[in-house]
Amino acid sequence: MIPSKIHLHQKSRELELGYENASYRLPCEFLRVHSPSAEVKGHGPGQEVLQAGKKHVAITDIKPVGHYAVQLIFDDGHDSGIYSWDYLRELAENQQHLWQAYLDRLHAAGASRDPDAQVLHFEP
Repeated sequence: MIPSKIHLHQKSRELELGYENASYRLPCEFLRVHSPSAEVKGHGPGQEVLQAGKKHVAITDIKPVGHYAVQLIFDDGHDSGIYSWDYLRELAENQQHLWQAYLDRLHAAGASRDPDAQVLHFEP
């Protein structure tokens, strides 16, 4: 389903998607760590790459891709994710669950959302 409204809130770093019966605000960090790109998703199941240190990431540009998607350009240089309308709606409707699963993966990996607080592991 194509959103009837797309608005980037630069100050709060959120992308607002409006639909006929609902509106969603997706943080840039959330969209970045759930990028559909091969860099994030890998090339198959089990090849996902955990994205850490993205707490302050912002979207700098939104480019239409045909009539089926948008390309989000992030200020950390990431620009290879093509977000289909269906994928954006899926992210919006499942945001709470997906966010918690991401936080759980970060915790399990000893990683952080904060780029200045990355945990280093040393083997004595």
